[in-house]
Amino acid sequence: MSPLHQALADYLAVRRAMGFKLDRAEKLLGQFVSYLDERGAATVTVEHALAWATAPRAASAWWWAMRMSAVRGFAGYLHTVDPHVEVPPAGIIAYRRQRATPFLYSAADVHALVEAATGLPRPTSAVTYPALVSVLAVTGMRLGEAIGLDTSDFDEDAGTLTVRDGKFGKARLLPLHPTTTKGIRQYLRRRSGLHRTHVSDALFISTAGTRLDHSCVQKTFRRLTRQAGLHPRSAACRPRIHDLRHSFAVATLLDWYRQGQDVPALMPRLSAYLGHTDPKHTFWYLSAAPELLTLAGHRLHTYLDSRP
Repeated sequence: MSPLHQALADYLAVRRAMGFKLDRAEKLLGQFVSYLDERGAATVTVEHALAWATAPRAASAWWWAMRMSAVRGFAGYLHTVDPHVEVPPAGIIAYRRQRATPFLYSAADVHALVEAATGLPRPTSAVTYPALVSVLAVTGMRLGEAIGLDTSDFDEDAGTLTVRDGKFGKARLLPLHPTTTKGIRQYLRRRSGLHRTHVSDALFISTAGTRLDHSCVQKTFRRLTRQAGLHPRSAACRPRIHDLRHSFAVATLLDWYRQGQDVPALMPRLSAYLGHTDPKHTFWYLSAAPELLTLAGHRLHTYLDSRP
């Protein structure tokens, strides 16, 4: 192991002890350190950092900045023990990040995705992916949280799922609708019929019986969207697996408005269920759908008319 790779291992260990996951940073910085080793560079310089960050020429400025951000953190750590290490200045790669427009799935869209998943060629995938897509759609979980679930996190009697390692290391308990509880129970029974030997403790498993891989799930989901006939609605609005989470949040808010509920008072509940650290992140969904804006506008109009 080269000195830089050892320094990287130490850096990741220190940051993770502080509660950071750094999965993406570990992958990027591993590539960066290998880049330096190949060029015989003993330390980090701004020149090398900029050359590596912008190496994928077809990538966006946002992705370049993301790569540079990982390097800056590592370089800052190295600089504390070696003043010769150059820390790239903040903003060295300018970019303007545009938030993707959520692809809001209808109930028919979700049904089409589940149907497409049942047709996957491998038996385990044809059982696992319908269950995974369904759970994501009805709980609004992040994909990483769903992949991280163990079978022990499912309490059939209580009808709950426990997310133990959510974003920022936060855990939360998700009450399930009885139909969801039944669906997970059926999935586990069918799964056990396919894998009679010991498999991973993961709730959702791969064809090898191991925990699902994030990138493989993304690739399979893109395949399912095509088979389900779901196409981009614009350059900024394409069907993504994360949009199942957006769709859950928007559908919940729509239901509350149509039922005449006190939405601001209920918003903290939705924030807690989604695992948001701040309700302001949940309020963003109010602008995610024209229907929501219309209902909110009607509510405001009624309120203003009632004032003396």
